[in-house]
Amino acid sequence: MIDITHKNSSLRKAIAQAVVTLSNPAAENAIANNTVPKGNVFEMSKTAALFAIKRTSDVIPDCHPLPIEYSKVWFEQAGLRISVFVEVHTIYKTGVEVEAMHGASVAALTIYDMLKPIDKGIEIEAIRLLEKSGGKSDWLSNEKLTLKTGVIVCSDTISSGKKMDKAGLAIISKLEQCGLKVADYSIIPDEEKLIRSKLDELLKQDFELLIFTGGTGLSSRDVTPEALGPKLDYEIPGIMEAARAYGQSRTPYAMLSRGIAGMISNCLVLTLPGSTKGAIESMDALFPHILHIFDVRRNAAAHKAH
Repeated sequence: MIDITHKNSSLRKAIAQAVVTLSNPAAENAIANNTVPKGNVFEMSKTAALFAIKRTSDVIPDCHPLPIEYSKVWFEQAGLRISVFVEVHTIYKTGVEVEAMHGASVAALTIYDMLKPIDKGIEIEAIRLLEKSGGKSDWLSNEKLTLKTGVIVCSDTISSGKKMDKAGLAIISKLEQCGLKVADYSIIPDEEKLIRSKLDELLKQDFELLIFTGGTGLSSRDVTPEALGPKLDYEIPGIMEAARAYGQSRTPYAMLSRGIAGMISNCLVLTLPGSTKGAIESMDALFPHILHIFDVRRNAAAHKAH
């Protein structure tokens, strides 16, 4: 199965449809009069669909087991045409499209099985996904963002050449996946004055997103929050709370990160862990949905201008 451990849980929904076409009006009449020998067609098919939804991962090899938190099955009949609709919700890391389609297909097969003694010409015409929501694409900006972005690695050992940078490069890779190009990639020592100086330099160049990695831990040389905190116009606590919560579900040490985040004028400043694993997990926790900040600010600016 595909690895989904890096994904965030979110509310995900799907609606699927299956279409069953009868060929014999006798089958239509038997449904209407509830005289089908095997029982009530729609009640039995609904029950079968609910079983199928919950057992999808048992029969589709690459489907992940997931919590089904809501399901609904309904039918629309127009003469010899029966449409089956299945809606499924979950709060999880992957979607429920297959669960909804599996439920619809089993409901359609149940209708076929119950009516075949009466109608030998039944056909299942289509099984398709009608709607889905809640995946990563829902959190992407409708417009392609062009943010002037910088990544600054704060590390004594890397700046001295004793170690190679991996965290900064991992952050850049994630940004590129979000369609952002990095205009400045710098490596500096863990010195408050140098960190602030680098910040001031990039702010003068109108950078809109600055990610500092390293110096957010508990050693005496971890000074990134102290260097940048006083420079923030305002902090956005929820950003790093989300990153720490995401990390905490993967390692108990995530609670020790002192990273902060906030705005300086029109620039979003993030401070992420210096470990490669911590940096990657923080980026997975925050992107792409954190970019909504820029949509909000630009929409507010446009509204103010009018």
